[in-house]
Amino acid sequence: MTKPALLFLCVANSSRSQMAEALAKTMAPPDLEIFSAGSAPTQVNPHAAAAMAEIGIDLSEHRSKPIDQVPAARVQTVITLCAEEVCPVFPGDVQRLHWPFDDPAAATGSEAEVLAEFRRVRDEIRARLRQYFAQPTQATTGVE
Repeated sequence: MTKPALLFLCVANSSRSQMAEALAKTMAPPDLEIFSAGSAPTQVNPHAAAAMAEIGIDLSEHRSKPIDQVPAARVQTVITLCAEEVCPVFPGDVQRLHWPFDDPAAATGSEAEVLAEFRRVRDEIRARLRQYFAQPTQATTGVE
């Protein structure tokens, strides 16, 4: 039997969705597979990798992926993470949730200020995921 899947979707699949995927993999029940993708994938943002490394999560093997590389038939829930840009659409009969987070890749300022923005967004995503997976129905399906 194949596992149901949860997909985090953004435009570039470089920061928010990558961090959400990695964090969710540490929290999700074992019978739920986690993916991320983007409508215009680029590359994993090094600041995202640095922010995740600070909490012991390695993104060095992660890569930005287009939506068509996700096993669409298994996806039960799609969570879009876009805030200021137009979110991509995932086709199919799935539960759709929208969690708008600021794009830390748009942060400006010193290296320390930019990294602080990535940390802030990482921590907001982590808090939202804790809440999401604490719901009783998340324990088996990832569906609210």
